[in-house]
This record gives sequence, C-alpha cells and structure tokens, in this order.
Amino acid sequence: MVALSILDLVRVTEDTDARGAIDNARDLAVHAEGWGYRRFWVAEHHNMAGIASAATSIVLSHVAAGTSTIRVGAGGIMLPNHSPLIIAEQFGTLARLYPGRIDLGLGRAPGTDQLTVRALRRRHDADSFPQDVLELQHYFEPVRPDQQVQAVPAAGTRVPLWILGSSTYGAQLAAELGLPYAFASHFAPQQLMDALRIYRDRFKPSAQLDRPYAVVGVNIVAADTDAEARRLATTQQMSFANIFRGARTLSQPPIDDIESYWSPAERFQAQQMLARSIVGSRETVATGIDALVAETGADELMIVSDVYDHALRLKSFELIAGAAGGQRVAERREATA
Repeated sequence: MVALSILDLVRVTEDTDARGAIDNARDLAVHAEGWGYRRFWVAEHHNMAGIASAATSIVLSHVAAGTSTIRVGAGGIMLPNHSPLIIAEQFGTLARLYPGRIDLGLGRAPGTDQLTVRALRRRHDADSFPQDVLELQHYFEPVRPDQQVQAVPAAGTRVPLWILGSSTYGAQLAAELGLPYAFASHFAPQQLMDALRIYRDRFKPSAQLDRPYAVVGVNIVAADTDAEARRLATTQQMSFANIFRGARTLSQPPIDDIESYWSPAERFQAQQMLARSIVGSRETVATGIDALVAETGADELMIVSDVYDHALRLKSFELIAGAAGGQRVAERREATA
C-alpha cells in the first residue's frame, strides 16, 4: 500500500468565510487521521481571496491542535519570501507544541504575483534558495558553543525539511542535500518523470535520509459514480480557468457543463495542468492510483481533492483511502475502537 497524504487548499467558497475554511481544514484532518492518511499539509499563498492559508504556521497550529497522530506541515513555505530565522522560529515553536508531528516543505517560487512580493517587503531571490535551505537547516540543529544567533525555540528540534518542486531544479537540490522530494504534478505534471529520475539517480544520503523518498502530487476526486465525480471536478476546472483570466475568485460550486464555462484555449491550458488527475468512482480511482504508482514508483501520494461541498470532500477522501488501501479504513477504525 502506498502511503497517502493530503494537501489541503483551505478553500474559501461562496458559502464560507476564511474562518469556515480553516475550521473545515481542521475537520478534514481529524477525519483523515482516522482514515489512515500519513500527513496533512497546507501551502503558503498570498493575495488570493479563495485561499485562507497565507499565515501558514498559524493555520497549521489550529489543525495540529485538533489532531493527535497525523503529521502536519507546510507544503510548502515559499522560502525566498522569508528570513530563514523567522521560519525556524515559527516551525520550531510548532515542533515544541506538537513534537514529532511537524513537517516543513520548502519551495522557491513566490506563491503570488510580483506586486504582492514587493508588499511582502522581500526581494524575492530564488538564486539564494539553496543557501537559505542550509541556513534554515542549521537553525534546527543543537546550538554550538560559538553560535551567536539562535532560532529560539527551534534549536535541537531537527524539524524534517522537504524540497518541493515542479521542475528538475528541485529534484537536483533535494538529491544533493539528501532530503525527501515532493513533485507538484497536481498542477505541473510535464516534468514529473524526468524529475523523479534525476532525484533518484543523484541522491546522496544525509543525516535526515539514507535513501530517496519521493512524493507525487495528484488531484483525485472520488464519488459514488464516475459522472458525479466529473461534475464535482468542475469546481477545480473553473478555478484554473479563472487563474488564466487573472481573476482571484472564491471557490465556486460545481456545474453540469464545464464546456459552457471555459474557452477552448482555457480548456487546453487546464487539461495540460490537470493531466495527471484521477476522477471517478472508487473503482476508477483505485485503477488510477495503481497505474500512477506503478509508473512513478512513488513512496507516497500527496492528494488534492478540490471538492466544493465540505461533506462531499470528506466523502471523496474516505473513498480515496478505501480505493488505495482496500481495507485501510476498516482496519484503522478497528485499531482505534
């Protein structure tokens, strides 16, 4: 059984506000813990009205406080937006509050537009990303006798770092540093196989990791029937069309006919970005997961299920857990009964 994890977009919908989106994320994590998911991540996005995870570490603390065993983390923090010291302080604090449960995934993109980057008061320098990762890693190590700058209370927590990427750059860096690697094939699938090959071929063991560990991001929407799942998936398809239009809208309820919503050009762009999606009934999803794992050799799947209605999103994730693990849900329930 491949390990399953969740990347939650903390969507603000036309029927919820930011507080509702954050509470829904926590509720999903509670259920996911019972269904056997390994970790629950949220990502840093700025100036997007439909995503409520800009203050990523605060959202993670809310989620972690409602759960007890599932790992909670950033997928990811866009490190060039921040001082490594500040991120070490934030995630070191999380590690003290929730020991052994915090992950820190790192990306080099801004996670927003250039105007917002300037508003963040940072000069976004992706070229410094490798050095920033090493500096951040240093702050999580025990304090040395001659160390003048400490990230309090991060020192000694050794929060595990992950490199995130949507190209071969992140694969090379993760391999060089001996860190786990998560590829964002849920929105940029074109270089997935090349990135995994480079990562595995060039991997150098480290104190954190002795062998490659690859996570593959994938959109999965599950429902009772293929037709219903396809309808639910139109929420995400509309979100992509809106991005191409430069519209940062709230998440929209599904529609019956996506072809009436987007243009041929938007359809083409969205299909390119969503090419790795798995949409359908439990049986269809099981077949899709088996094929993806066989093709990629993924150690873990990081799943986005961008379903509008919270109850139906919960159902989607429960069906996915069952599809991927057969008796995963039943066994988990028996173990916690």
